[in-house]
Amino acid sequence: MQKKHLQKKLRQNALYVLFTGPAMLLFFTFVICSVGLGIFYSLRDWNGIDPASNFVGLRNYVRVFSDPDFRASLWFTIRYTAITVVLVNVFALLLAVGLNARIPGRGLLRAAFFTPMVISSVTSGYLWNFIVVHLFPMLGKLTGIEGLQKDWMSYPPLAFAAIIIVSVWQMTGYYMLIYLTGLQGVPQEIVEAATIDGAGPVQTFFRVKLPMIRSSVTICLFLSLVGGFKSFDLNYSLTNGGPFGTTQSLSFQIYLDAFKRDAISYASAKAVLFSILIALVAGLQVLLTRRKEVEL
Repeated sequence: MQKKHLQKKLRQNALYVLFTGPAMLLFFTFVICSVGLGIFYSLRDWNGIDPASNFVGLRNYVRVFSDPDFRASLWFTIRYTAITVVLVNVFALLLAVGLNARIPGRGLLRAAFFTPMVISSVTSGYLWNFIVVHLFPMLGKLTGIEGLQKDWMSYPPLAFAAIIIVSVWQMTGYYMLIYLTGLQGVPQEIVEAATIDGAGPVQTFFRVKLPMIRSSVTICLFLSLVGGFKSFDLNYSLTNGGPFGTTQSLSFQIYLDAFKRDAISYASAKAVLFSILIALVAGLQVLLTRRKEVEL
C-alpha cells in the first residue's frame, strides 16, 4: 500500500515538474539571472564592450544621486505616473459605469474604446507624433485656435501634455474592461434592495457598487502605477525625450545610458534603484487598497 502511494506521489511530482519546469526555467533565466547580472554590473565599471571590468563598489550609486539628469527624469516620471493613474482610472470607471447600462450599441462602443489598446505603444507614438506635428497646426489654422498652431514638440509643457493625452487615450479602454467586469459581478439583488430603500443612482454607486469592486480598483491602480513608472515605448516614439530632455522618462534614460552612451554599469545602478522604487510604491499601494477591501 505504501509502495503504491509512493508511486502515485512520484507521478504527481513528475507531472508537476513537467508542466511547471519550463516556465520556472524561463523565469530563472530571464528574470532571476537578469536581476543578478544587473546588480553585479552595477558594482563594476563596464562599458558593455570590453571583456574586462573593474570592481568599483557603490561608486555608480553615489554618482546616480548626484546626477541632475537622473533627478529631472525621476521628477518627470513621478508627474507622468501620478497624472496618468488618476486620469486613466477616473475615465475608465466612468466609461465602465456608462457602458454597463443597457444602452443601444454598447457592445460596439466597448470595442471602440478598447481598440487603442490593441495598437502597440510604438505605433501609437509615431501615429500621434504625425498628428501633433502636422495635423494640429493645420487644424489650428482652420479653426483659429492659437494653441493648436504651435509646434507642441518644441514646448516642454505642450510635449508633456501630448504624452499624457496619448497615454490616457491608449490605456483607458483596457482598465475600462477590468472595471466593467467588476461591475457586472455586483449582485443585482443588492442594487435592487438599495433602490427600494430610496437610494438614487449616485448613492447606489458610491455606497453599494464601488465598495464591492474594490478588488478591481486595486488591480487597476497597481497596473497603471507600475505601467506609468515603466513607460518607455510611447516616450521613445512620441517625443523621443524632447524637447531638451524634458520628457525623458527614467526607463528611457536608462536605455540611453546603456545602449547609446555605453555606460552599462551606470545604467544598471539606475535600474536597480528604479526597481526598488517601483517595488516600494506598488507594494505600499497594494497594502493600502487591500486594507480597504478587508475593512469592507
